Amino acid sequence: MPNAKLKNYLHLHFLVFIAGFTAILGELITISAVSLVWFRMVMASVLMFAYIKIAKVKLKVSPKAIIKFSLAGVIIALHWITFFGAIDASNISITLAMFSTGAFFASFIEPVIYKRAIIWYEIIFGIVVIIGVFVITQSEFKYINGIILGISSAFFSSLFAVLNGSFLKQHTATVISFYEFLSGVLFISIYIFFFGGGFSAEFFNLSTSDFGYLFILASICTAYAFIASVYVMKLISPYTVVLTYNLEPIYGILLAIVLFPEKEKMTLEFYYGAIVIIATVMLNGVIKNIRTLKRNPS
Repeated sequence: MPNAKLKNYLHLHFLVFIAGFTAILGELITISAVSLVWFRMVMASVLMFAYIKIAKVKLKVSPKAIIKFSLAGVIIALHWITFFGAIDASNISITLAMFSTGAFFASFIEPVIYKRAIIWYEIIFGIVVIIGVFVITQSEFKYINGIILGISSAFFSSLFAVLNGSFLKQHTATVISFYEFLSGVLFISIYIFFFGGGFSAEFFNLSTSDFGYLFILASICTAYAFIASVYVMKLISPYTVVLTYNLEPIYGILLAIVLFPEKEKMTLEFYYGAIVIIATVMLNGVIKNIRTLKRNPS
């Protein structure tokens, strides 16, 4: 039994490592953020559909549910576009540091969606995170566009996570994701058709390396990571999963420093600000876990 538990924890950390590696792929892929996300969602949709057929998952849902999933699909598409856009406008370190602010957007979005009171310590932590962002902005103002896009990405990610949490009460995660991916593809396709120059032959002319990185992104970092994370959450406390996923920026930034030492070289003030943000997010997760255990000691 202890070995099985250790195996599940190692699997969870591997999934968090994959999440951190997503940013590395964003740096390696040379096409624009919008095109990148379109290819990612198309490939992931195909892979997800194959899984649905093999697992014989039923896709039938109400029209009202499809509308809700479609809205969430647009939000996750915007999250990914702003995330990879932030990498293009700055670098991986800035993007992941800003992405860490997402937990505090969730602290204010959750009360609206779930109609609960705002928790006092979340407001204090939110102020501390703002200070961390301010320190980074002052020292790395040349990356201001990346900082804004990174914070926008964190907001969309939090909104998506909170909405998905409400969907999971009535529908399976696989079905939800499939419809979200399809709606995301449709949304980006409409944008490309009207504002992005359309789907020319050049659009589909990917280099071998870009295609390979995109396939890894869509298969391992999207389809596999999602299905596996749902499986892991059945075996490990959701709070432990959420807390562990807070390590994503740390893994990602360390990987970026090793792989792109020149581009990822930052000022000392950046690391002070990043440590403040990430440490506050992790402390928030620890306190929430303790409060939950007190309410549900079993």
